[in-house]
Order: sequence, then C-alpha cells, then structure tokens
Amino acid sequence: MAPTIPPLFKRPAQRPLVMGIVNVTPDSFSGDGLCLSPGGPDKALTIALQMIEDGADILDIGGESTRPGATPVGEQEEIDRTAPLLAALRRAMPDLPLSIDTMKPAVAAEALKAGASILNDVSGLRQQPVMRTLAAQSGAYLVQMHNSARPEAIANTTSLGAAYLAPEEQTIASIRQDLAALADEALNAGVPSEKIILDPGIGFGKSQQMNLALIAQLTAFLPLGYPLLVAASRKNFIGRVLDLPVTQRLEGTAAVTAISVMQGASILRVHDVHSMRRVVDMAVALKMATA
Repeated sequence: MAPTIPPLFKRPAQRPLVMGIVNVTPDSFSGDGLCLSPGGPDKALTIALQMIEDGADILDIGGESTRPGATPVGEQEEIDRTAPLLAALRRAMPDLPLSIDTMKPAVAAEALKAGASILNDVSGLRQQPVMRTLAAQSGAYLVQMHNSARPEAIANTTSLGAAYLAPEEQTIASIRQDLAALADEALNAGVPSEKIILDPGIGFGKSQQMNLALIAQLTAFLPLGYPLLVAASRKNFIGRVLDLPVTQRLEGTAAVTAISVMQGASILRVHDVHSMRRVVDMAVALKMATA
C-alpha cells in the first residue's frame, strides 16, 4: 500500500501543497535537467532534499522531458533515471509523498516498488487503462491531466522556446468535460474518488489566451469535486506575456501561483520551491482573510 498523503485537499482552510519538480533528464525545457552535470544522481538527491527543507510537501520525479520536440526515452532508461532516486528518497524520508511523472505503465510500476505514492500521468485522454489499474491496485493517488497537445503541432521562437499549438474549438467547458471523463474512467477502474487529482494541463495544447483563462477561471473546475493540480511554473505562456526567457520567469510564476491559490488550487507544481512556498502561504493568508 502506498504511503498516505495528508488529507488536505478537501479542507480549504489548510494550505495547498507545494510539489517540487526534480527533472532527472538531460533536456528539461527549464534547463534544470540533472542528467546534464557530473554526479547527476547524487546531485538530484541533494537538490530533492533541499526542496523539502525549503517547504515542498511532495516531490515529483521525472525521467523523460515532455517539452515540445523532446526525444522520447525508452522504458528501461526512464526507470534507470528515476527508480534509484525514488528509493534513496524513500530511505531518507519514509513518510514523504513521492510522485512519478511518467506516461509509461512499466515505469510507474517500478516507481511504485521504489516508493512512489502518486502517479502523475500527463497523457490525458490517451492514458493507458493499465495506469489506472496500477493506481487502483496499489492505493496510489492518480493525477490525470488534460492534454490536447500534438507532437507535430509546435511553434518555436528563439528567445521564448517552443510551445504546443492548440486545436480549434477549445473552451473551458470542453476541458472540464474531458477532465470529468478522465475522472469517471479512473473511478470505473477502481480508483477511489479521494485518490483522484485533476490537472487542467497548462501549456499542453492550449492557446495563449486559454492558458491564461485556465488560471483566471480555475474555479470552473471545482464543481467536479476533485483536488486541482496546477503546473504552470516557468512555462511558455508566462514568457510570452512578459517577453522573457525561461530563466527569468520567477515573478511571472509567482503571480500565477498566487492567483491559482486564490482560485482553489490544491497542489502547485513548481521549480523554485523556496520562493513559491512563501507565495503560496501569503496567498492562503489573503484568501482566508476574505473568506
């Protein structure tokens, strides 16, 4: 049975959870992939533990970049990148909620063995049924993300980086409907409702305006009844608003994080844990003052 995550999601008075991103890859869009440097695995463990010190409630370990144009990674390579780090973190912090960011059931299965308690699958409506079965059988939480990105539909600029182009006729209502369908599929597979988390999929096949609308109108998804994960840290839509490269999007990420908290987000997936923990806590204080 997977370790239990504290039941904070459906208690608004509690602070939202901060999920620290640990990319064990050579090609992360944000330039923080830990396979790039000598001693990558040891450095990954050090950085992960520092994120906990800085206020992360959850760590999300990923071994394959999902940036536009990224080269796919084989199952075994992704396992080799992620499972040792998960196991090391589980030994160091037995009660820490650990998430595996993967679209591959085989990688998810090995991650569960190594100590993961959350399956963060960004494949959206393309999700393989076995991923839901793994969650149901293991007791792990399942994050299901809305993903309308197409690998061949990419816009690229030198200064701002690549972005997935959006399909036509996309609305908040249609995204909400797709997320509801994903949740129903998980329920039908045996995943308890309290173990389902939904992610609107910022940046994954969304227009610039839709990315902004998803943050501004996040409350539209609250009636679905599931905790909402927002993963907007350093993303392209922030760079386009501010005309800034990925290395200069801290303030933009802070603004998006604060609004997300005010709009009801339960989990904020971020790169800069130290700063965003403070942003989340300040936004919670303001939200409580207006309640």
